[in-house]
Amino acid sequence: MGYIRDNIERLKSELPEDVLLVAVSKTESPESIMEAYNAGHRNFGENRVQELIAKQPLLPRDIEWHLIGHLQRNKVKYVVPFVSLIESADSVRLLEAVNKEALKADRKIRVLLQIHIAKEEHKYGFTMEEIEQFFSQGGSPKLSSLIFSGVMGMATFTDDREQIREEFKYLTDCYTNVKNSFFRNDERFREISMGMSGDYAIAVEEGSTIVRIGSSIFGERQ
Repeated sequence: MGYIRDNIERLKSELPEDVLLVAVSKTESPESIMEAYNAGHRNFGENRVQELIAKQPLLPRDIEWHLIGHLQRNKVKYVVPFVSLIESADSVRLLEAVNKEALKADRKIRVLLQIHIAKEEHKYGFTMEEIEQFFSQGGSPKLSSLIFSGVMGMATFTDDREQIREEFKYLTDCYTNVKNSFFRNDERFREISMGMSGDYAIAVEEGSTIVRIGSSIFGERQ
């Protein structure tokens, strides 16, 4: 099982120092996660709430959990007490639900605005028009328990590297527009989460600050 440690060390040596590696641990056992943890890794990403809340109590408390999959509003209350970053904030109604539960838990929750950048219709996310409308109409001050920390996007599942690059470029442009328009003086709005095992190198070239990598750490999923 030493390959998990080896993979993490290799990835961290390849990535620029200012790019955060999130180990995507969906379907992985607590034992596999502990191997990554014992290699010094602390940031882990989970797609499903059910799986996350089953694992979280079994693992060290200083793990920083990123929720990276679609979050249903009725499940927000289960992750708000401990989650470090919700990367997949994909609608105003979800932002409102997270804010409501964060108030109850007396926590400030970091969120990324998930923007729809892929050609595939089934992927979730805001359009830029929706984001501009929300912030220009003063939506964010009402959500006082949220810390808007940047944007996230998922590229089309394709072998066309140029298409992937164009989608990542678009996300970086979206980040720049939102930052300049609404968060110019907010140091906390600084993240661009894009790039997975198959395309993280392109993502980093196009400005990613967070990469979400699973199979290149833990091996191909069964």
